[in-house]
Amino acid sequence: MNKPLLIASLLTALIAAIHLFAGGADVATPLLASALAEEPRLTLYAVWHLVTVTLVLSAIALYVSALPRHAAAARYLALFISVLWLCFGLVFLAVVSTQPGDGLLFKLPQWILFIPVGLLGLWGTLRRA
Repeated sequence: MNKPLLIASLLTALIAAIHLFAGGADVATPLLASALAEEPRLTLYAVWHLVTVTLVLSAIALYVSALPRHAAAARYLALFISVLWLCFGLVFLAVVSTQPGDGLLFKLPQWILFIPVGLLGLWGTLRRA
């Protein structure tokens, strides 16, 4: 069992649960109740669900990649997911760094969750090479 990939998959599953339950209350519900026009409001709501799917499938793919019998076949999948998650974290850091105001690093803390998964995934993928 590839332990870094296993830890990455478990962390990803935890993040998916946080997104689904806390994100639903903190983001999706206020979004639906907002005064935004219908098209952008529903598009953003659909994007929230797309993120949910991405998080859940990432957890599953990283878990499968951690299994010895799938090590070779899933190597590039785990590498892709790892780079994707690092990019997700960098997007949040870019958004935070380009906006005025203080304390945004912790108002939008998603980067704290994305970057460790990406790094663990890279470690597990490169370790296997």
